[in-house]
Amino acid sequence: MNILGIIKSIVVTSLFLVYPYLVYRGIESGMVWLAPAIFSGIYLFQAFAARTLKIRIYKALVAVALLVGTYYLQTVTAKVLPVLIQLFLMYFFGRTLLKGKGPSFIESFVRLEFPEIPPGISEYCRQLTIMWTGFFAFNALMCVVLAIWGTDFWWTLYNGMVIYLLIGVLVVGEYIYRHFRFPDLDIPDPQSTLKTMIGNGRKIWLDVQAR
Repeated sequence: MNILGIIKSIVVTSLFLVYPYLVYRGIESGMVWLAPAIFSGIYLFQAFAARTLKIRIYKALVAVALLVGTYYLQTVTAKVLPVLIQLFLMYFFGRTLLKGKGPSFIESFVRLEFPEIPPGISEYCRQLTIMWTGFFAFNALMCVVLAIWGTDFWWTLYNGMVIYLLIGVLVVGEYIYRHFRFPDLDIPDPQSTLKTMIGNGRKIWLDVQAR
């Protein structure tokens, strides 16, 4: 990925990370439409840049839905986007578990560090992919519950902080566990793994979309 692509990915990712806070501030200031309107523009831009017709249509539909929602159902539209994101991640990870759609999402990254997969790693990667698929499904459910029955504060806290804390716990916990699961395996350090994921994330993402 070139420098411009990396910068663009960082900017978009940062906007997604602060999205719950933007919604919360928008609700307080009477400008709840602003956050969904911004992301409508992002999805529309991504629709034009998409490589496949399927992804282009999906991005365009999300952009139009967000734009329409900013006019008719502002608060509901603002709070539904995290649900869609979690469902998309659930689908994205889960589809690699289907027959003919492999390898699993986690294994796609592991293959970059281990050209020849050691015994037992493929199944372990599949188990991890199942775990993350379930995690995103749980998050989608919590987002719906908090959007309907929770306060704006608790919705923002969960989407803007708790989800990322849970992700951190899962990542650190898995990294520690894998050393016990595979004591004889030369496991790359976190810095090397992170570098591999950043450098090849978009390639893997596009590859999974094309399956």
